[in-house]
Amino acid sequence: MEYSSDDDSDISDSEIDEYGAKIQARLLSGDLKFRNGDSYSCPFCTGRKNKDYNMQSLLQHSSGVGAAPNRPAKDKASHRALAKHLKNGVAKPSDPQQAQQIAVEPQQPQQIAVEPQPLPNRHEKFVWPWMGVLVNVPTEWKDGRQVGESGNRLKGELSQFCPLKVIPLWNFRGHTGNAIVEFAKNWNGFRNALAFEKYFEAGGCGRRDWKQNMNQGSKLCGWVARAEDYNFPGLIGDHLRKNADLKTIDDLENEGTRKNNKLVANLANQIEVKNKYLQELELRYNETTVSLEKMMGQREQRLQAYNEEIRKMQQLARRHSEKIIDENQNLRSELESKMSELNARSKELDDLAAKSSHDKSNLEQEKQKNAIKSNHLKLATAEQQRADEDVVKLVRDQKREKVAALNKILELEQQLEAKQTLELEIQQLKGKLEVMKHMPGHEDSVSKDKINELSEELQDKMDELDAMESLNQTLVIKESKSNTEMQEARKELENGLLNLPGGRAHIGIKRMGELDLKAVSNVLGQKLSKEDAEVTAAILCSKWEAEIKNPEWHPFRAVMVDGKEMERINADDAKLRELKDEHGEEIYSLVTKALREYNVNSTRYPVGELWNFREERKASLKEAVQVVLRQWRANRRKR
Repeated sequence: MEYSSDDDSDISDSEIDEYGAKIQARLLSGDLKFRNGDSYSCPFCTGRKNKDYNMQSLLQHSSGVGAAPNRPAKDKASHRALAKHLKNGVAKPSDPQQAQQIAVEPQQPQQIAVEPQPLPNRHEKFVWPWMGVLVNVPTEWKDGRQVGESGNRLKGELSQFCPLKVIPLWNFRGHTGNAIVEFAKNWNGFRNALAFEKYFEAGGCGRRDWKQNMNQGSKLCGWVARAEDYNFPGLIGDHLRKNADLKTIDDLENEGTRKNNKLVANLANQIEVKNKYLQELELRYNETTVSLEKMMGQREQRLQAYNEEIRKMQQLARRHSEKIIDENQNLRSELESKMSELNARSKELDDLAAKSSHDKSNLEQEKQKNAIKSNHLKLATAEQQRADEDVVKLVRDQKREKVAALNKILELEQQLEAKQTLELEIQQLKGKLEVMKHMPGHEDSVSKDKINELSEELQDKMDELDAMESLNQTLVIKESKSNTEMQEARKELENGLLNLPGGRAHIGIKRMGELDLKAVSNVLGQKLSKEDAEVTAAILCSKWEAEIKNPEWHPFRAVMVDGKEMERINADDAKLRELKDEHGEEIYSLVTKALREYNVNSTRYPVGELWNFREERKASLKEAVQVVLRQWRANRRKR
């Protein structure tokens, strides 16, 4: 009867055992056939996946599919049932030679996770890391020694158990026919090792079978290494004792628990530290937020006060303008009413003139008077119109002046002491002069005298400012020229001192930042011979001068001295501590002295400097000139 995995839907993992029992019952009853004469086939695999097997390879196939994690639950259940059916005696080969051939037959390398095995006795001691033992590995005599399969070849044949490596054991005769199989250092590696052992036990090639055959036979046998193998004398025991230990399941679990507890404690400490840091950050954030809100509030208050002041000034200006315009309107109305009255009176006079010629002369006089008054009123009206225009212009000018004044106030608030005292006095004098010129009555003699006095004072101040600037420029030019001449003279003097013969002169040229080879040699001469001291001093000076010139090494720290930031030697520098411990305080002092001289020089390379060697300080130009003169006089007397 053929079996198809597509007969019904797949099952869940919890139904694997129940479904496997049904399949096993069908296998026992003969309902499912897996043997065709001398060959075997899998009743659950169809198409290209199914092929002719021998009994051992069919057992291996069914065990592998049953343990594969990526196969459907129904396939795993049916193949497990077949493997169990074969292990019950059906799949045992009758020919020992065939069994050996099956056991060592190369298999296709597959990374298959084995079925989880129940843990054995928790107090039983196993070899750790997990290892297996292979015996009866086929060997042959070749070129005067025993040779056998390599470790990689054996690893490929056992690939379904995921070994890390297989180590054949050799002695002076060659391959001993034994090998050690190493598995992963975890519980999956342990389960692989147990599956490895059960595989050989199912084929009758376990440790018990090997012992029953009195350690003889040609069948490949294998098992998991335990305390008995660890303590067994011989190559197997020696290798296990050298590369592994004995541990129980409880030991490994307790060790894992301790590691996990330590890890949890470390993680808890890290979390606590990070929480404290977060709290500090939150506190800083809150403080910054409060400070920012306070600053924004103060800025808003100042802006509101400024806007309120501007609004008040604008209201005052508006009311003042409206008042002036109203007054002008009232004056215009009064003029118009008077013009109307005059016109009415002139008409009445004309009527009276017509009625009475007697009063004609009076009327003419009255008319002339009225005409004069009318002309005066017209002139007053014209003046009023011009006054109105002047008022409007004045209002506009006042607005512009107020806006300009406000802008000037804001500009002055942002400036910080932009003018010097002398310039401020000049501006004040100019302002007084302008005020005097625009004041009413400035043409009288007193005002003219005052204006002339202010003008003369202003001119004196400006002349004084020009004189100061001219004097300052002249002094700058002279100082620059003097400095240039001084530097040239100093350079020539240094060159002259370098060319002078070295004698007892205490003024000379010192290379700032270079180590004193003679001083280092003298210090080392206290412990070494003169020749060894000179060689060691030369090597030491060369090494530390290279370190001093290294721009990446800066063994200084900043300190505050009398309110000024200065650099001091960092005594905690690793290189300086090593130098002090190895060569002592005197060598350390010489190196740090050169370091300080080198650090003061901004060019970062040794430069010549006039030096008073007697007093260990920089020499003045006067001292150097005196030394040169004495040397010249001495040479002159010798001639």
